[in-house]
Amino acid sequence: MKKFFGFDELDTNFKREVIGGLTTFLSMAYILAVNPSILSLQGIEGVPDDMKMDINAVFVATCLAAFVGCLFMGIIAKYPIALAPGMGLNAFFAFTVVLTMGIPWQTALTGVLFSGVVFVILTLTGLREYIINAIPMEMKMAVSAGIGFFITFVGLQSSGIIAGDEATLISLGNVQSGGVLLTFAGLVITVILMTKKVPAAIFVGMIATAVLGIVTGIVPMPSAVVGSVPSVAPTFGAALEGLMDFEAIFNVQFMIVVLTFLFVDFFDTAGTLVGVASQANLIKDNKLPRASKALLADAFATITGAIFGTSTTTSYVESTAGVAAGARSGFASVVTGVLFLAAIFFSPLIVTFTSEVTAPALIIVGILMASNLSKITWGRFEVAVPAFLTVFMMPLTYSIATGIAIGFIFYPITMLMAGKRKEVHPIMYGLFIVFILYFLFIN
Repeated sequence: MKKFFGFDELDTNFKREVIGGLTTFLSMAYILAVNPSILSLQGIEGVPDDMKMDINAVFVATCLAAFVGCLFMGIIAKYPIALAPGMGLNAFFAFTVVLTMGIPWQTALTGVLFSGVVFVILTLTGLREYIINAIPMEMKMAVSAGIGFFITFVGLQSSGIIAGDEATLISLGNVQSGGVLLTFAGLVITVILMTKKVPAAIFVGMIATAVLGIVTGIVPMPSAVVGSVPSVAPTFGAALEGLMDFEAIFNVQFMIVVLTFLFVDFFDTAGTLVGVASQANLIKDNKLPRASKALLADAFATITGAIFGTSTTTSYVESTAGVAAGARSGFASVVTGVLFLAAIFFSPLIVTFTSEVTAPALIIVGILMASNLSKITWGRFEVAVPAFLTVFMMPLTYSIATGIAIGFIFYPITMLMAGKRKEVHPIMYGLFIVFILYFLFIN
C-alpha cells in the first residue's frame, strides 16, 4: 500500500493520511444532511409530492456517490481530494430544473448522467483545456459568486428568515417564531466557530444547532442513532429511465440543463484540483500531474451518483482541511470515502436536520463562494456589466441557469462595443446564440 500510494515520495505515512482523511470527512460531512434537504425540497411549501425526491433514498445516494467518488480519486488519480454531491449544483437541480422549469427529477437525473458522459468525452479528447480557456476568468468567478448568493437566499427562505410579501415580493419573516430563532442561533454559533477557525466548523455548527433544536422541542428527537440502511430504490436507476423519454431529452431546454451541470462542475473541479494540489505542493513545473485522471475520476463519480439518484458529484475544496492536517496521497481520499460509506448506517439522525438546522450551513457556504467577487475587475465596465447581471439575476429569478444565460448574452455585447472583439473566444459567441434561443423558445 505504501508503494502504491507513494508514501515515501510524498514524505507521508499511514497515520498522517488517516488523520487527513478523517479531517476532510468532518469538514464536508454537512453535505449528508444538506443534500437530501435540498433535493427533497424540504421547507418549500406548496410543492406536489411527485416533484420531491425521497429524502432517505437521497441520503443513501449521497453516501454512496461520495464513497465511490473518493475511491475513484484516491485509487485512479491518487490525490487527497474528496468528492460528494456538489453545493450549488444540487440547488440548481432542485430549485431551477425541477421547481422552476418543471422538469421531473427523474429527467433531471438523466441530465446529470449526460453531463458526466460528456465530461468523460471532453477529458479523453483533450477538449477540456480548450473549453476552460474559452470562458473568461471574470465570468467564471461571477458564476461561482452568483451561486453563492443563490444558495444563501435558499437558506434564508427555507428557514423562514425571508418570507413572501404581496407588496414587496419578499420581506423579513416572523423573527419571533421558533424555527427562525433556531436558524439565527445556529448561524451565530457557526460564524463564531468559523471565525475561531475551528476544524469542521460548518459540521460542528450544524450538530450544535440540531441539539439546540431538540432541547427546545423545535426539532424532532431521532428514534435511534444507528439503524438499518434505508432503501435507495426510489431514486436508483431513475436516470436511466429518463433515456427512454426522447421528447423530454431532445430539446433546447434539456441541452441548457446539461450545459449548466457541465459548466459548473467543469470549472469547480478544475479550480479545486489546482487549489488543493498547490497547498499540498503537488504541482510540478506549473503543471498538475495526472490531471486527466483526476478529471476522469470526477466524471465517473458524476455518472455513478446520477445512477444512485443524486445531483452532480464533484471535488470538494474542503479537502484543503485534510491537506493541512497532513494528507498528501490518494489514501486519504480512500479513508474519507470509507467514512462516507459508514455514515449510511446513521440514517435515523436525518430527521433532526430540518431546514432550520441546515440553513446556517447554506448561508455560510454562500458567503464563502461570494468571496470570488474580489477576483472580478469591476473597474472595467464591459466586464462589470455581465458579471453583475450574472450574480444579481440568479437569486432574483430563482434560477442559476437564467443568471448564467443573461451574463453570457451581455458579455459579447459589451466587449464588442468596447472594441475588444478579439478578446472574445468563438465559443462565447456560440453560447450567446444558444442562450438567446433559450429565452426566445424555452424560458
